[in-house]
Amino acid sequence: MEIERFAIAGPLHFTMPRFGDARGYFTETFNAEKLKAMGISEPHWVQDNQSYSSEIYTLRGLHFQLPPFAQAKIVRVLAGHILDVAVDLRPASATYRQWLAVELSAERQNQLYIPAGFAHGFLTLTADVVIAYKVSAPYSKPHDRSLNWDDPTIGIKWSMPPDTKPVVSAKDELAPTLALIEHELKDFS
Repeated sequence: MEIERFAIAGPLHFTMPRFGDARGYFTETFNAEKLKAMGISEPHWVQDNQSYSSEIYTLRGLHFQLPPFAQAKIVRVLAGHILDVAVDLRPASATYRQWLAVELSAERQNQLYIPAGFAHGFLTLTADVVIAYKVSAPYSKPHDRSLNWDDPTIGIKWSMPPDTKPVVSAKDELAPTLALIEHELKDFS
């Protein structure tokens, strides 16, 4: 199993072993014991989600939920290729406000674990992208928040050609900057 750790504590980039022959391949997409051995010990995963984006440079995010419904996620791509981004929103963290990005693809079958306390978003790098992700808490509308994907104080470097405007939902386009929601993050540890 390939595992990549980051300067930002918590997230893990990993690829589960794949076993192939002339017929194709087999891989485990989720194995609680292997994840626990990597240091991912969520109490339990409560929901699997899937999204489809038809156009290249579709940007979804940056999304998160406040405690007690804060969500950890494990993200993987079923079709296509994305730039997956996580922003540290834990005020006590040495890497507060920092971000990381990983390219995930169906071909590589790599995954990104994002702990609770991070905003998450992704940019499609191909058309017809399908992603699947596990979450550790159910959706809660009163706790649902968004962070502006283009917040200059965070400065995410999205992988788009110059002068390209991503396809973004109205909700994500109107999402507030970190300065406007920072007071709500006090319960993230």
